Amino acid sequence: MLVLGILISMVGLATLAGGAVASVVGSAQGDGYLTSGTARLAVGSHALTSPRLDAVGEGIPPRLPFDVGTLRLRATSADPGKEIFIGVAPQDDVERYLSGVHHSELLEVDSRPFRAEYRDIPGTGTPAPPAAQAFWSTSASGPGEQELTWDLAAGSWAIVIMNADGSLGVDAEVQAGFRSDLIMPAATGLLVGGAVALAIGIPLLVLGAIGLGRHARQQPRGPAAPPPGYGTPPGYGPGYGTQPGYAPAYGPPPGYAAGSTPLPGHEPPPGQAGAVPGTSAPGTQGAPGMPGAAVPGVPPVPHTGAANRADRAPYPARLFGDLDPALSRAMWLVKWFLAIPHFIVLVFLWFAFLVTTIVAGFAILFTGRYPRPLFDFNVGVLRWNWRVAFYAYAAAGTDRYPPFTLAHTDYPADFEVDYPERLSRGLVLVKWWLLSLPHLLIVAALSGATWTWETETTDLGTTYERATGPSLLGLLVLVAVVALLFTGRYQRPLFDFILGINRWIYRVLAYTALMRDEYPPFRLDQGPAEVPPAVSGPVHQEPSHQEPPHHEVPRPEAGPTPGS
Repeated sequence: MLVLGILISMVGLATLAGGAVASVVGSAQGDGYLTSGTARLAVGSHALTSPRLDAVGEGIPPRLPFDVGTLRLRATSADPGKEIFIGVAPQDDVERYLSGVHHSELLEVDSRPFRAEYRDIPGTGTPAPPAAQAFWSTSASGPGEQELTWDLAAGSWAIVIMNADGSLGVDAEVQAGFRSDLIMPAATGLLVGGAVALAIGIPLLVLGAIGLGRHARQQPRGPAAPPPGYGTPPGYGPGYGTQPGYAPAYGPPPGYAAGSTPLPGHEPPPGQAGAVPGTSAPGTQGAPGMPGAAVPGVPPVPHTGAANRADRAPYPARLFGDLDPALSRAMWLVKWFLAIPHFIVLVFLWFAFLVTTIVAGFAILFTGRYPRPLFDFNVGVLRWNWRVAFYAYAAAGTDRYPPFTLAHTDYPADFEVDYPERLSRGLVLVKWWLLSLPHLLIVAALSGATWTWETETTDLGTTYERATGPSLLGLLVLVAVVALLFTGRYQRPLFDFILGINRWIYRVLAYTALMRDEYPPFRLDQGPAEVPPAVSGPVHQEPSHQEPPHHEVPRPEAGPTPGS
């Protein structure tokens, strides 16, 4: 159902887009014609011909009961002293007329920048004046701007531009226009066909995603629990994961009653409940009449604020990646090729991800809930994408081939998002574009892969100079794998930094995909595991023990001793 829904929806979306473009084109026929810009065509031969024009096709009646299309051509000689000729005739008649004559055939025209390619056909003959020939279907000749219109008809045709006297050196300013009465009916048909295809494909796609989402439902490991293979991070006790980002409450060690003397290493820091006698509990430092009140000359103990704790708390979208200690030196050279099957599948999965995210957005807007099967499906797509990225191009951290599944596996790279029971209905309208804009700019700087500069010239058209280079993430991965190639080691600090960049990107992906309302932190959490940064305890400053000032008794000046 998912595959069929994706295929039908993609066809329907392309058809709908074609219908929209056709509608715009049909509405843009200002004077009845869609007109191109003016282009200068110049050759040194006797004539310039167009490529073969197969209008409508062979076997079609020369005239149809409706207007297939009308071509309008305007041409002006660049030399005011010369008259210009333009004409349309059957291809065979034009070839006989120019047989043995030096002429040129226009092959291709690029508009940005303007560039025309010609095929030169040598010859020694001199053509007869073109206006005197009787085979032209329509033609125009004379000084200044000349214009002709030609109704498309069945057969093979050619457009010819010449000097009116047939002399060498054709140099003309040319403009083309086209109109058709079929554009608007065709646009209507495409719009209707695309809407019908989407009405069939999207329900199939959503139902297929719901079914796969139920099978791929992630098993939550707690808000801060590491994946299998990762232990408790240094500095965190058994309560790790119960209060993300915060150390467990201080108290006596296991087996000791309250009020007993703590063992060395178990003492709480000053200012915490249960600290050494004479200090205060949090929030009481400096309160009059309380133990540990403010003492003149002793600065108060600072406490970590709630805002700081919130900024340092772990995000509910977690990315993991375990560096393979036995990476091949050169396998990264072919991983992109080996991952092509995954790339093909991900093209379709990302299309389904976009559709299901839009459907989920409407569900959140009206119900305040993200449909759980769609949530699990979309998390599975992000998980699949991260596995392939970790394997092939965004980290190259393992040689193990990624599995073709949305569900959790024992693969060394994983991604998970905590399911939200409720989501804001209002934020769904702005968080995916307006609120996420600062993060999107940063992600573009970290993962953008193309830089472009544009310069305008005084020549015909505009010249565009382009330069491309790797993104910051791509450059870091390239440095890491080249070092691996020559040293056999993947630099661990570089790997941790690469994982931090990827973690930032995937947090923003989860937020813009409407999966969470919590704003992603502007924080580069490096390393393989999603370890919440430890919140340091209150800074305790030892009071300065200054001796009270004492007054020295002045000694009398020593006088000369007797007998000195």
